[in-house]
Amino acid sequence: MEVKQLSRREREKLRQRQEMLAAALDLFSQKGYHNVSMAEIAQKAEFAIGTLYKFFQNKEDLYKALLLELCEEFEVSISQAIEQPQDEVEKLRSFIRAKTEVVRRNLPVIRLYLAESRGASFNIKAGLDDEIRNRFYLSLEKIAAIFASGIKNHRFKNIADPYYLAVALASVIDATLLLWLDAPERHPYPENPDTILDLFFKGLLEP
Repeated sequence: MEVKQLSRREREKLRQRQEMLAAALDLFSQKGYHNVSMAEIAQKAEFAIGTLYKFFQNKEDLYKALLLELCEEFEVSISQAIEQPQDEVEKLRSFIRAKTEVVRRNLPVIRLYLAESRGASFNIKAGLDDEIRNRFYLSLEKIAAIFASGIKNHRFKNIADPYYLAVALASVIDATLLLWLDAPERHPYPENPDTILDLFFKGLLEP
């Protein structure tokens, strides 16, 4: 399918939007979401406040845009990683690598979300939590399909529902990432994806 070439005007609008998001993220990270105004964001991004409001209805809209862009990047990176012509084990390795790299590239956004999500107002959460949750469920379906394929091809033992296996793997990855984010020196993130996968493939009990 032919990809539409953006016009110069469209490229300029996209550039302006990204500059506004970057300025907002920088201020949110420094001062916290609730301590930043739209006027401050406009000033830092070097745009008139009216121009900022042409792109975002309010600060909540801007915050949601930051998080949804992160979701989009996760979806694209993970889909590209697992759709390569590989066997099921290598697809899972690619999934872990892709998720880890997206987290590393977006640490400020992720730290902001973790810091603000519990104290976020209802207006911020309205729709956003559902959107993030739905996208998370879609990613679980993709990983479950890999486990189902592996079971069908006798690569994996048929010991659990593929969806539960996907949930378990995603949970281990997320918990490991959270430990690393909280205390990177004490809990370094494993560079080898097999460190995580071996919990599934080798198990804990001695034979």
